[in-house]
Amino acid sequence: MDLAAARKLFGGLPVVSVATVGPDGAPHVVPLWFVWLEDALYASTRQDGRTWRNAAADPRVSVTIDVGRSWTEIAGVVLEGLAEPFPAEHPSMRGPISAWHEKYRSLLSGHGFGRFAEEVRGLAFLRVVPERIASWDHARG
Repeated sequence: MDLAAARKLFGGLPVVSVATVGPDGAPHVVPLWFVWLEDALYASTRQDGRTWRNAAADPRVSVTIDVGRSWTEIAGVVLEGLAEPFPAEHPSMRGPISAWHEKYRSLLSGHGFGRFAEEVRGLAFLRVVPERIASWDHARG
C-alpha cells in the first residue's frame, strides 16, 4: 500500500497510535488525533506531555493506523519516520490546525470539541513524513 492509498483508507479515522522512544529507550505508545496533509501526518499532542518531550529528544516515531474486528476484516498501516514537533501557533501549522479543527468539529459535534478547542493549552503537533510504510489488508486475502 502506498501513502496515497493509506490516506484514502485511513484518513477519516479518529485516532492513530504514535510510538515514541523514552529517555530510557523504552517505547511509549499513545492514541492521538491526527490529520493528513499532502505527504505528512500531523498528530496532535501537548507541549507539556511525554509524547512531545520524547519526540523532541529523539525524533524516531512509529505510527499505526488499523481497522477491523475479525481476522478477515483487519487492515492497517505502520508509518515510520522522524517527528518534527511544532507548537500549534507556529506559522507552518496554520493549514494543519485548520484541517484538524474541521475534522474534529465534524466528528465530535455535540461532544464538547468546541469547548475543548477553546480551553486546551499547549496544543502542539508532531509532523511525520513517512520514510517506511508497511501495510496489511486481510479483506483482500
